[in-house]
Amino acid sequence: MQKTPNKPLLAASLCCGLAALAHAGCILFGADWYRFFGAGEQMAQLAAQGHWYPTVVTSAITFVLLLWACYALSAAGVMRRLPLTRLAVVLISSILLLRGLAFVWLMPLFPGNSLRFWLVSSGICLLMSTLFAVGSWQQWPKLSAKTAAAA
Repeated sequence: MQKTPNKPLLAASLCCGLAALAHAGCILFGADWYRFFGAGEQMAQLAAQGHWYPTVVTSAITFVLLLWACYALSAAGVMRRLPLTRLAVVLISSILLLRGLAFVWLMPLFPGNSLRFWLVSSGICLLMSTLFAVGSWQQWPKLSAKTAAAA
C-alpha cells in the first residue's frame, strides 16, 4: 500500500462506483430509472414487465464497473495488488476511450436510447478513460511486474 494514493485512479474508482450504483438503481427501481437515464423505452417496458433481459444486462454492466473500480483502487495503491493490474488498467482505459468515441457507430444498434444518453454516457466514458490513463501513466513504474511480485 502506498502512503499517497494516486488521485486520478481514486477518481476513476469513484466514477466506476457511482456508475455501478446508478445501474444497480435501475435494477432496483425499475422502468422509471431506465427512462431517466435514457436507456430506451424498450428497456423500460421490459423492466416494467419484469422481463429478465434488463436485469441481466444491467447486472453484467454493474459487475464490470465494480471490477474496474477495484482495479483502479489496486493500481492506485489503496488495496492489495490484483492479478494483471498493469494490463487491466490499460485495457480498461482503452475500452472506455473506444466506447466514448464510438457512440456514433453504436447509436444505430440501440435506436431506443436517447441522444442525451449517448452524449452524457460517452462524456463520462471519456472522462473515466482519461482518469485511468493519467493515473496509470503516473503509476507505471510502481505497476511493473517486479514491484507487483514484491507487493
